[in-house]
Amino acid sequence: MTDRTPQVPGGAVGAPVVLGNEPGSFARGVLAERHPALIQQVRDAFPYGRRQQDALDALLTETAEGVVQPLAAEEHDAERWTQWGRGRFGRSWYDAPFLWSESYFYRRLLGAVGYFGAGAWRGIDPFAPFKQTELRGEAVAEELRALDALVDAPADERAAALLGASLWGNRADLGFLVSAGERAVDDAASALVADDGALLWRLLPAGAGASVAVVADNAGRELIPDLVLIDHLLHHRHAARVVLHVKPYPYYVSDAMTADVVDCLRRLRQAPGEAARIGDRLWRAMAAGGLEVRTHPFFCAPLPYEEMPDDLRGEFTGGALTLLKGDLNYRRLVGDRLWDATTPFAERTAHFPGVVAALRTLKSDVVVGLEQERLDSLEASGAAWRTSGTHALIQVRP
Repeated sequence: MTDRTPQVPGGAVGAPVVLGNEPGSFARGVLAERHPALIQQVRDAFPYGRRQQDALDALLTETAEGVVQPLAAEEHDAERWTQWGRGRFGRSWYDAPFLWSESYFYRRLLGAVGYFGAGAWRGIDPFAPFKQTELRGEAVAEELRALDALVDAPADERAAALLGASLWGNRADLGFLVSAGERAVDDAASALVADDGALLWRLLPAGAGASVAVVADNAGRELIPDLVLIDHLLHHRHAARVVLHVKPYPYYVSDAMTADVVDCLRRLRQAPGEAARIGDRLWRAMAAGGLEVRTHPFFCAPLPYEEMPDDLRGEFTGGALTLLKGDLNYRRLVGDRLWDATTPFAERTAHFPGVVAALRTLKSDVVVGLEQERLDSLEASGAAWRTSGTHALIQVRP
């Protein structure tokens, strides 16, 4: 049985796994173009020594022309990756499942720059300069100023705007939704390929005192609106407690870690007006236990959520809602396969414990849960709607 015709639980034949060997595909473009460019960007951002430079050169050559090599036996997670990579080492990077090859690339990149080593570069985030530049930029300052316009808005309008800002992340952000006026909101709504936003709010009525889990995606301009949405949930009693799950180490360039959460909270508190008030409330919420930040090694694993370990599954059980942010979490939730886009979202998420919601800007091929009429319209448009970040979705499985 090849990766292209896998078996899924229950014995049914699953959709083809996304690989990187399809000419012209999004996955191939990431492996052939994005990853080499990222290696160069990381190299340019730090004065790495000869050892790191040589390791980056070797990784570039291996991913472009060679075969997948295992981690050295002395690496702290070598045994784990040996298990995850069984049957993939010694093959072209392009022939491995895309979810696996992407994840392993970032693990190898961290190894090349000494992130896990015993030397001076241990624990130095190779993506930190990119995150910090974005966080200090004028775009973030403008988005934080835009929060002042929501202070006197009715609660339902504020909730809708903040959910939309969290959804769109660094495209249709707070500034887009609030400052650009009604037309911008209409445009954002028309770009939704699925919208269960109303259902999401019905599951979190004000005053219910629910426990909510949020699994973060990116730092910076996406994490700030996520934190603002979390403040809204807590401040208006849609949730009595929120657990924010982040990555345990740098991953996929801009993925959020605990340090990024702290940086974003500081950025909020340093801003004027409503942003500072939100930052102060969240700061106090963390101290009081209303907002807790957690992490788990599984968040950097090349595995679908269907294979999450029991301890993490237990964390997602019993809460009112688990909210998964972003494209990678979506791929891991429904399975990184070329599903028929009308496959029910509920069917692909039945494995997940408790109520689950996905907020995602589309930046890869995988999508499920669309109505046939909507799908036909999108396909007829001729646009790269699955991968361009111009469309988004809110999907909920009660």
